[in-house]
Amino acid sequence: MKVAGHIRIGLYALAVLVLTGCERCQDDVLPCATPDCSPAATPYTLEIPPFFPPMDIPEDNPLTVEGIELGRLLFWEKDLSADGSMSCGSCHLPSAGFSDPNPYSTGITGAQGIRNAMAIINIGWSPTFFWDGRAVTLEEQILEPVSHPDEMALPWSEAVERLQNSEDYTARFAVAFGDDVITPERTTQAIAQFLRTMVSANSKFDQWRRGETFLTDAEFAGYEIFLREGGDPETTPGGEFGGDCFHCHGEAGLQFSDYLFRNNGLDSTFADDPGHAGVTGNPLDSGKFKTPTLRNIALTGPYMHDGRFQTLEEIIDHYNSGGVPSTTVDPFMKYSSGGLQLSSVQKAQLTAFLHTLTDTSFTTNPAFQDPH
Repeated sequence: MKVAGHIRIGLYALAVLVLTGCERCQDDVLPCATPDCSPAATPYTLEIPPFFPPMDIPEDNPLTVEGIELGRLLFWEKDLSADGSMSCGSCHLPSAGFSDPNPYSTGITGAQGIRNAMAIINIGWSPTFFWDGRAVTLEEQILEPVSHPDEMALPWSEAVERLQNSEDYTARFAVAFGDDVITPERTTQAIAQFLRTMVSANSKFDQWRRGETFLTDAEFAGYEIFLREGGDPETTPGGEFGGDCFHCHGEAGLQFSDYLFRNNGLDSTFADDPGHAGVTGNPLDSGKFKTPTLRNIALTGPYMHDGRFQTLEEIIDHYNSGGVPSTTVDPFMKYSSGGLQLSSVQKAQLTAFLHTLTDTSFTTNPAFQDPH
């Protein structure tokens, strides 16, 4: 009887151990991170370079390792064009600073746009997009080129169908977004995640700011010209014999753009392209275009919204001449009569400084290249 009693006690203890153990197992099991219990995306922390401001990342599109990699694949995916010949990257070439070396980009039908493709660089800090500012989010900007008849010319319904027919893409969307539902919005969100990681902060100027190198005498002289007010102090109040560049391309936050819309004296009338006025409907915005960053400016020619200038020297000559007066010319183009009057030596020094903003480690970064 004692033996049987011990057996009963032992069985009871074992049952208790099994039950509590099972309960403990149940407590240790994490709830599914995704509806179908597929793997969850890995959060990605973007490293903000020294002297840069924080990046405003949308709450509904946080950066993840899997989302960024998916975005990279989609950015270079030629199957997002109607004939499979063009990707987003086709007009944003690494060798050209992720811009188009042609004045106007050519779509799959041979049609050309009316503006130069803006360089993709530190785009996560920009508050608006396109030369005229018609998109206010990066996701919105990405949505347009795929279906535009003069660009990739693929209706989004067909683009989604193509992606859904790929087992690789459906699996990647499932991890990046929690399920394998593919939509235009999720596609643009993934590409936007990738583009926000395209941060350039290792030009010679950046290295100099970090105390890692020295500027040459010519480069530093050009930097000083960049920062000085234009004009002869004897005839111009506040004049400093400078280039007057810093007003629109200031180094605050090391962005070298204020991202505002300005008429920089290219034309006197704007019937062919009203610029920002085409978005706002305000005639006072006629001829105004978004200020581009000067980062990698030596790589991203041709220049201006219509690619009219081929070289940095032509740009400097434009500003040195004073530009073309008009009713909406920017107040900072205050030398439209007489110009800046920089000497040939000063212009060469300013050009030398602009070259210090080149970051080839950015354009050759393996993380940004075509993975296909």
